Amino acid sequence: MHETSRTRTELEAERDYVDGLYERLDELRAEKARQLAEVRRTQAAGSHQNRSERDAFATMYEDRLAQLNAVDDRLVFGRLDLDSGDTRYIGRIGLSDEDLQQLMVDWRAPEAGTFYQATAFERMGVRRRRHLMLSRREVVAIEDDVLDADLLGDDASLQGEGALLAALDSRRTGQMSDIVSTIQAEQDRIIRAPLPGVTVVQGGPGTGKTAVALHRAAYLLYTHRDRLKSAGVLLVGPTDAFMRYIERVLPSLGETGVVMAGIGTLMPGVHTVPEVDERTAAVKGSLEMATVLRNAVTNRERIPAGDQRLNVEGTMLTLTPRQVSRARERARATGKPHNEARITFVRTLLRELTEQLLEKLEESSGGGNNADRAYLAEDVRSARDVRIALNLVWMPLTPQKLVSELFARPELLRAAAPTLSDDELASLARPVDAPWTEADVPLLDEAAELLGDLDVSAGRDDAARDQERKRDLANAERALENVNSSLEDSGVDGVLSAEDLARYNEVAATRETAADRAAADRTWAYGHIVVDEAQELSPMQWRLLMRRCPLKSFTIVGDIAQTSSAAGSSSWREALEPFVGDRWRLEELTVNYRTPAQIAESAVRMANAAGLVVSAPRAVREGRFAPILETVTELEPALAQAVPEELAAIDGGLLAVIAPEAILPGVRSALTADYGDRVGSGSGGPGQDIVVISPRGSKGLEFDGVVILEPQEMLDSAAARVGDLYVAMTRPTQRLRVISTGEIPAGIAD
Repeated sequence: MHETSRTRTELEAERDYVDGLYERLDELRAEKARQLAEVRRTQAAGSHQNRSERDAFATMYEDRLAQLNAVDDRLVFGRLDLDSGDTRYIGRIGLSDEDLQQLMVDWRAPEAGTFYQATAFERMGVRRRRHLMLSRREVVAIEDDVLDADLLGDDASLQGEGALLAALDSRRTGQMSDIVSTIQAEQDRIIRAPLPGVTVVQGGPGTGKTAVALHRAAYLLYTHRDRLKSAGVLLVGPTDAFMRYIERVLPSLGETGVVMAGIGTLMPGVHTVPEVDERTAAVKGSLEMATVLRNAVTNRERIPAGDQRLNVEGTMLTLTPRQVSRARERARATGKPHNEARITFVRTLLRELTEQLLEKLEESSGGGNNADRAYLAEDVRSARDVRIALNLVWMPLTPQKLVSELFARPELLRAAAPTLSDDELASLARPVDAPWTEADVPLLDEAAELLGDLDVSAGRDDAARDQERKRDLANAERALENVNSSLEDSGVDGVLSAEDLARYNEVAATRETAADRAAADRTWAYGHIVVDEAQELSPMQWRLLMRRCPLKSFTIVGDIAQTSSAAGSSSWREALEPFVGDRWRLEELTVNYRTPAQIAESAVRMANAAGLVVSAPRAVREGRFAPILETVTELEPALAQAVPEELAAIDGGLLAVIAPEAILPGVRSALTADYGDRVGSGSGGPGQDIVVISPRGSKGLEFDGVVILEPQEMLDSAAARVGDLYVAMTRPTQRLRVISTGEIPAGIAD
């Protein structure tokens, strides 16, 4: 049999099997759609329990349909031939036939781990690993890794273009692709690391840090579903552009319930803009701001300078500083936050003022008057003078009001921050109606913790919700006594529990997913948090995230060498020690999968020449193009000539023009005049193959080609960091072009 016909025979066999998998996927979709339609047709009649069951099952079917719809593209990607003679297909989810015979193993399952971990030196029971390369639903190529030497002469073993290199050479689309079919052994080891504790993943540009973080989130949700399904997983990224870039990856891996958020969105109801002043960002990011805010709250619990005369229904009462001081001490002794402790403060003073009013009325009416005086307490509570006096000494506050007034009133700020310098105080000053910035979010969160709930009924509401949940759980247990056997979802382990049904009932009541509820609840305690580009976080931002995960279960990925924020970290120990001490473990990624060797080496030389010590992960490919360096007299004509040349060279790929913030608007205008709607920002959008972006905006993104403008300015400006230029130089997967009207920074050239 000729090789071409042998290849064709193997391809046809795989296509037949993959067609069967898609048929099963479509059957499950149709089944869930039918069940959902039947539930929706059911009238919301009968008892509360009946209505809850209907809504719970509708939500369950909606969630399952969302998962099945998200994995359509490249559903299966691998096959293992085992020593036992069994064949095991690996895909995005698990699938079984109607008889519950396994058709495909979920990539996160323990038995799928050997697809990524087995080698010729440690076969782990694998004879042959086959990569299936699909375009949508069609198998277009297959490639075999033969691990058993006895199979080396097997005519059925096919060698072809490496799956990893094929993925690396593919064009960028402005959306991140998952790497589930090409995960490498060192990445897989980190993805499957134990859940507890803090795992730090350090890796240079192109090592797949973000991909590892996303696949780890999906793996943990699969492996620890009982623990994480209700608590949830939070994924934090550096910018909105970055979050848009990665938003499709987790659904394609079979997960739709992760909360994905930029650090500036973690205060519900607060919309932020970037913090443009580096000095201000550094001050706001310091842990000293926690003390400043604590002082600011304490200073709003005041003692009046002298006695105050209060008119209550024509009777004059006296409120003394001593009375206020005693009430304040009693309120603070409760240990409750400001707004909640205020209840004790107010009750104490109202009681004393009511007693004072009673004494005055009895004196004026003569002794022995036994008239009912129960109304006096309400008279005191509702008196205008009393309300004003109590608010002046202990005002109920929102986080927004506390922080905005603190920064707008110099006397309040100086009193709360005696250790800050005049320059630091000046950097914080701003109008009371100034927009909130990303650096304000941890301050608002800290203030919310210090102030507590402004709604005094919150405790009663919580108790009522607890009672309602107990009733829902009892209803769910009765509803599931005889129906669990009919709820088994082919390919998914386990059955619906009473807790699941009760949780679905809660979702149905608000029409929100658990992820939606978590994103809207500042006090939500997540089961695990994944932080990408973590080197950029300030100490106050770390403090916020640690509060969101009391169990301190984190996956932290980043590269200290790429720190560009003035409030960022210079070492992982510096970042984490204040919160977890030495209770964290470091994992390192050592292989650069994105950047061609010529470009990666140039970036490392530049960083070293500028005094930045960086790791130099090994590049897996040389690349076809050395960096192009141009020194020109005028920037705009040079750019106009460079862009069409670069677009032609990357042949339909995505081109980024990365420029310093100061010249970014002019560059964008010039390119838009020439290319119209093809010019975008961030990671680009439909029909956009040119992206104009700053170095920091490009963090975490990748492009086929990159044109860097005025690199020396990226090093010399007041807010510049060596890491900015280093980041910009390591974004391309194919070509790098550097254009400067001045000197090219040292080290870029050989």
